Amino acid sequence: MSEYAKALGARLRGIRNQQGLSLQGVEEKSNGRWKAVVIGSYERGDRAVTVQKLAELASFYNIPIAELLPDARPARGGDPATKVVLNLERLGELPPDQVGPLARYAATIQSQRGDYNGRVLSIRSEDLKSLAIIYDITPGELTDQLIGWGVLTPDARPAMESMNA
Repeated sequence: MSEYAKALGARLRGIRNQQGLSLQGVEEKSNGRWKAVVIGSYERGDRAVTVQKLAELASFYNIPIAELLPDARPARGGDPATKVVLNLERLGELPPDQVGPLARYAATIQSQRGDYNGRVLSIRSEDLKSLAIIYDITPGELTDQLIGWGVLTPDARPAMESMNA
């Protein structure tokens, strides 16, 4: 099995998990269009997926096809620190006057991506720097605020600190 097939499979599994679907859940949600055994084979890299099938799967997941493709660029040392995952459910529970800029920013990203899982949203750490400017605080203060609101998990703090170092 090639490294690319493994990476593609991991990407497919990650998207499925992000949407809260089991393999059986994919089969059920697709009314049998996507068989659990086939999706599992794609995710393990045991079965080659055609471009047409990949496009159909991207449509099923309601994401751009490029999101399914593994990143071809070489890994950078700081990659784990650059991903920030916002809890959208918690964000929706907070007063709009408090979280308005963040909520609008998240909604815009969701719209651009066609990503409406409603539970979480991955953004770049660079986005937090921009949001900090909007909130007129430092990125560290914004990280602390988002953790306090429950929009970020406390484990985001070390990642953000290493990014700002």
